[in-house]
Amino acid sequence: MVGMMSDAGVDSVTDAVSRSGVGGVILLGGWNGKSAVSAATKQLDALAQGPGLFLAADQEGGQVQQLKGAGFSTIPSAQNQAAMASDLRAAATTWGAELRAAGINVNLAPDADTVPADIGTANGPIGRYHREYGATPEAVIPPMTAFLKGMQDAGVMTSVKHFPGIGRISGNTDTASTGISDTTATVDDPHLKPFVAGIEAGSDFVMISSAYYPKIAAAQALFAPEIVTDLLRGDLGFKGVVITDDVGAAAAVRDVPVGDRATRFIAAGGDVVLTAVPADVPVMVKAITSKAANDPVFAEQTRDALIRVLTLKARRALLNCTGG
Repeated sequence: MVGMMSDAGVDSVTDAVSRSGVGGVILLGGWNGKSAVSAATKQLDALAQGPGLFLAADQEGGQVQQLKGAGFSTIPSAQNQAAMASDLRAAATTWGAELRAAGINVNLAPDADTVPADIGTANGPIGRYHREYGATPEAVIPPMTAFLKGMQDAGVMTSVKHFPGIGRISGNTDTASTGISDTTATVDDPHLKPFVAGIEAGSDFVMISSAYYPKIAAAQALFAPEIVTDLLRGDLGFKGVVITDDVGAAAAVRDVPVGDRATRFIAAGGDVVLTAVPADVPVMVKAITSKAANDPVFAEQTRDALIRVLTLKARRALLNCTGG
């Protein structure tokens, strides 16, 4: 999945979609109005080679709402959504219907991270922006699942994030390479409960964080089979599609060669590599195909990832027609 900035236009990702064959595009940079989004998604649909594209947005609400203006509601922050109680699912259905009407079929939300009250806004990626639904897993689960189910009711795919949780770190993995280690998390962590709830509610994707969890694995989460394969797929039983957080512009992975960001994620058990940088795509594709040609184990992992992606696209009617 490649990022398309609002000020760059479809030309910026044409090669990635039509030549490199990426399976999805995420709209970044803040988009104004349904007409602009609809025009872009229609152009992208026309470029798709084979299966239709995952056309995604970060439409959580509050300070994380990429699509605004005419045709899109102003979505409250997760903290304020939590106060909506029984009205939230219906509201999320409306917000999802707005996405579908503009050609968006994936919302990379909701946020399943728990930010303890004693950390609060000192948590760089979530608490600082009021993206959490609550300060305990029990408080997070009801509104998070209501948002998720509302999106599903509107026919929009969802992604719970950022597994196994970034509510206890101080640094933001998008902008920092320090302060991104959760030294508390274990395989029995109560903070996993919202992710379990999201999986049980049928989330199509789980997004893996790029933080460190030293009590679970030595490597960053997205590169750790102990987290992606053993914990998420094994212990929690997730059968869907696993996607990275951004590995293009993110500071957390800047010291990892571009091609390795893709191959190490797939080798850990992941499926969809998300980069905000279109120039990364041919480098990543070459790294994946080269490694698969010379490493039978990796080739099988790549096939498994492809099967999971195509299975989801089939379920969401994206195999026999483009767009969505």
